[in-house]
Amino acid sequence: MTKPIYLDYNATTPIDPAVRAAMLPFLDEHFGNPSSAHSYGKATAAAVTIARAEVASLIGAQPDEIVFAGGGSEVSNHAIKGAVLWTKFAGRARPHVITCAIEHPATLVTCEAIRRWDCDVTFLPVDGFGRVDPDAVRKAITANTALVSIMHSNNEVGTLQPVAAIAAIAHEHGLLVHTDAAQSLGKLPMNVETLGVDLLTIVGHKLYAPKGSAALYIRRGVNLEPLIHGAGHESGRRAGTENVPYIVGLGAACRIATSNLPVEEPRLRRLRDQLHAGLGDVVLNGHRTEQLPNTLNVSFAGRIGAELLAAIPEIAASTGSACHEGRVKLSRVLLAMGVSPEAGQGAVRFSVGRFTTEDEVERALKLVRAQL
Repeated sequence: MTKPIYLDYNATTPIDPAVRAAMLPFLDEHFGNPSSAHSYGKATAAAVTIARAEVASLIGAQPDEIVFAGGGSEVSNHAIKGAVLWTKFAGRARPHVITCAIEHPATLVTCEAIRRWDCDVTFLPVDGFGRVDPDAVRKAITANTALVSIMHSNNEVGTLQPVAAIAAIAHEHGLLVHTDAAQSLGKLPMNVETLGVDLLTIVGHKLYAPKGSAALYIRRGVNLEPLIHGAGHESGRRAGTENVPYIVGLGAACRIATSNLPVEEPRLRRLRDQLHAGLGDVVLNGHRTEQLPNTLNVSFAGRIGAELLAAIPEIAASTGSACHEGRVKLSRVLLAMGVSPEAGQGAVRFSVGRFTTEDEVERALKLVRAQL
């Protein structure tokens, strides 16, 4: 049976064969604990050191600013909870966090959870393109604000946020800034100095590395309360014996992304634009220019996105709106953007990636057009 055309790279990516090849020796021959002083431990400790430098290089950071973790949700939890708890322990009774309405659940639900810790949270609205107004951040800052957490790009519509402008405002007030860059890495140039962020989420399975590999960038001098306590791994910032094969895989994925980016960004953009042009009369959801090069979220008039995709099993794509027992649950992202229920129910997200070909895009277009 022929596999469906995969146009859901924002949901997850396949492991790159070169990443798999880099990992294999550490699943077999090099199995030592990096904390061990003998040769088995030294071999794996050296591999972790190399991977840390490879991850740092992708975002313009220093190796000692990279903390490996077990997934993107853990990383964003660490950034937000770690900043809030450090502030509370420093004597601020009721810390305040600023975020936005279309964040990934790893941020949104975490921000809801910290309210139970006597913390305040402001969920900023977005405009019709899904962007936060930097001036709204400025107006939301209070004497108790400790952290601003705004994602770099939205996973559903691909809209890029003005993170650098937001970070500049936050730093005027001495605040920490966190951004979830899971969807952006490997698709766009990324430099933490240019962005001005203090904390940044890196997720392996969006970057052709395995699920369960991730890292948090923590700017030198920034203090966070650890999320996981135990022995002194990761310079005391995240306890747990290092998952060496997955760390090596994440490092390899970042090295490949760094090398491929000058060619990959325009290639993804061409494929995305080819798909958009071929769909004809559809409504674009998101920003026309300030968006990820690989992401296309469009609404099909008079259709239900989930039903359209169900009728085309030869394509693997996503819709933010779910259809169950004749009822349509609309995407919270599109609702926050002010997209009408009629347009929202017809939304479909196509996301291309490293292994997408022009032929696949053309075949997908024929399949979609046959249903319209």
